[in-house]
Amino acid sequence: MNPVDSENALDSQRGRTSVRNITVAHSPDSDDAFMFYALATNKVRAPGLTFKHTLCDIETLNQAARQGVYDLTAISFHAYPYIQEHYALLSSGGSVGEGYGPMIVAPRPISLERIPRVRMAVPGKLTTAYLALQLFAPGIETAVVAFDQIIPQVLAGNYEAGLIIHEGQLTYGKSGLQKIVDLGQWWRQTTGLPLPLGGNAIRRSLGKEIVGQVANALKQSIRYALEHREEALEYANQFARDLDRQSADKFVGMYVNDRTLDYGEDGRDAIRQLLQRGHEAGIIPIEPQVEFAA
Repeated sequence: MNPVDSENALDSQRGRTSVRNITVAHSPDSDDAFMFYALATNKVRAPGLTFKHTLCDIETLNQAARQGVYDLTAISFHAYPYIQEHYALLSSGGSVGEGYGPMIVAPRPISLERIPRVRMAVPGKLTTAYLALQLFAPGIETAVVAFDQIIPQVLAGNYEAGLIIHEGQLTYGKSGLQKIVDLGQWWRQTTGLPLPLGGNAIRRSLGKEIVGQVANALKQSIRYALEHREEALEYANQFARDLDRQSADKFVGMYVNDRTLDYGEDGRDAIRQLLQRGHEAGIIPIEPQVEFAA
């Protein structure tokens, strides 16, 4: 018996089982924190798997996904065609705007006709917010600004308008800005569909069995949070930038709900339509091939 076989036999005698570490990455936002709460705090476990969590802003996660850094990662749907060869989407864990979503905000009114001529701060060129903006106002001049600096930069007069995501959708009014366009509302009026903003992608090379285990663990984590809302909110509230408890509850409710457990057929259709329209408009150079692993 060679040394490797001998060690395996010894492990078997001791009743040991191999444990696979799954690297998980998501944003430090209250909605993501809420849905990953049970997984991060071991309220939900997956036999044979451990999860190592990394928190990054969404544009950093999009770029990391292109490099294949994490096993399970939150992404903007806009980024999916660039990683589709190595990742598939999970059917749960998505943030979907039901007639609401990223907003164009400004200190003063801007007519719809003039929007394509303003210089706008955006949170990243792989964000779904940016894709929706380009579909709404093709060719608009943009500059990438960290998402949490967009409102301050617009207030400072460095940009005429800003495209805001995350909690800024609830706080912009307190800063003295006004909504010009809600792109989730525009998308609903244009297509009749919800606006899919972000989801979870899983590395294909993990194999069908592990992908299924991870998918189930994530879905159970979301279900646990929805069924134990107060404790999950308590955890998520530490990530709720500039939001009081009531506002954090509202924000989480906007993006973690039954749709997060499963997109539904219209949600899947919305993802396909959004990416296909982006491809046909020349924004996404790669033909999207949307595939759900589990």
